[in-house]
Amino acid sequence: MFVDSAYWHNSRIDFKDRKHPLFVGSCGTYRLMTTTKLPTHRPRGRVDFQLLYVTAGKGHFYFNGKEHIVPAGNMVLYRPREEQRYYYYGADHTEVYWVHFTGSNVTNILRRYGFRDGEHVIHTGTSLEYSHIFRQIIEELRACRPHYEESCIYRLHLLFILLSRLDEKKTRRRSPHMAGQMNTAVNYFHEHYSEPISIGDYAQSLGLSVSWFTRSFREYTGSSPAQYLISLRISAAQSLLETSDHNVSEISELVGYDNPLYFSRLFHKQTGMSPSDFRRQLQAWNEENP
Repeated sequence: MFVDSAYWHNSRIDFKDRKHPLFVGSCGTYRLMTTTKLPTHRPRGRVDFQLLYVTAGKGHFYFNGKEHIVPAGNMVLYRPREEQRYYYYGADHTEVYWVHFTGSNVTNILRRYGFRDGEHVIHTGTSLEYSHIFRQIIEELRACRPHYEESCIYRLHLLFILLSRLDEKKTRRRSPHMAGQMNTAVNYFHEHYSEPISIGDYAQSLGLSVSWFTRSFREYTGSSPAQYLISLRISAAQSLLETSDHNVSEISELVGYDNPLYFSRLFHKQTGMSPSDFRRQLQAWNEENP
């Protein structure tokens, strides 16, 4: 299982902040690879809010004692003191981002951005932009650069803005069959990104034209199928650079690229640095923050 998380002042204890209208306490991500089951049960909940984003696979959530299976492309909101009970299974290849936040005016802020009182599951679609915001918050909490707390709040506001701009009427009119096909495609890419994937062949396997599939996928995820696949591979490469001893050539092959030079160019374009520099930066940070 891959885990990446960061906490304000490195404390895992939940807290309630009354000084700020909105404040970010922690953020992280889980990606189940070999772990059979990852359970969470907080009978009395937490004192803060939690927003979870299922970006691959699915999660099994319980609200008022009833199970709800939440697939990729949805977010789940827990409010303070609500029982939190949910499970992820390795067989689903689940990937989830989460953020804990608090503040003196959170309820009104959520209402202003269109979150309904008592609402738990929000259909958002699967967008790399959401994932990028979560990763930015993790990095800000970890690096603790000047004004990082304000930066985390800003990015959480940005996430709320993106969610508020979702066209609800268009979402309701969207064909459930099309949404199911796009969700299936997202999960397929997450499970097979390390293999050669032809977008044309995959679209044909669904009985769709390449142009229609590409247009629908972009509408559902905010990214073209090709760009989504690249981002998945680079994200997996970042995890391997952090958690394994594989060299760059080996990692290139593990994430689906036969040519290490081409992989390195893509990695630099996506992250702004080479794979080797990325690993050195991580190692330096770990040495400074044992």
